[in-house]
Amino acid sequence: MAPKLNYVGLVVADMPRTLAFYRLLGLDIPADQDAAPHAEHALPGGMRICWDTEETIRSFDPEWSPTAGDGRSAIGFECDTPAEVDKVYDAMVSAGYEGHLAPWDAFWGMRYAVLHDPDGHGVDLYCTIG
Repeated sequence: MAPKLNYVGLVVADMPRTLAFYRLLGLDIPADQDAAPHAEHALPGGMRICWDTEETIRSFDPEWSPTAGDGRSAIGFECDTPAEVDKVYDAMVSAGYEGHLAPWDAFWGMRYAVLHDPDGHGVDLYCTIG
């Protein structure tokens, strides 16, 4: 049997701030997870998104160091309409989160925008146009 992709994991500096970001994007993450060293959210199809504090990672990998904002990771959130891409982007930026690329009509046929979560991970918002 081949390995099966089961989760996407992100390392975070500030669990409550990071989870607040993802809650604002619509993930239903219980508030008690803010104080946890590891948090998870089940996604459709059996996938999970997981967050671990830097301290948790260092507990088993003492040499680990963050590479936040290096642009090599991204998570995508599909929106129902191009207007929703704009609305969600504006709501996130208004809430104090970093907008990286404001919504635009991309040449590949999508309304597209990019945010950064509190740890610098890219978060794409998109919707197919037409």
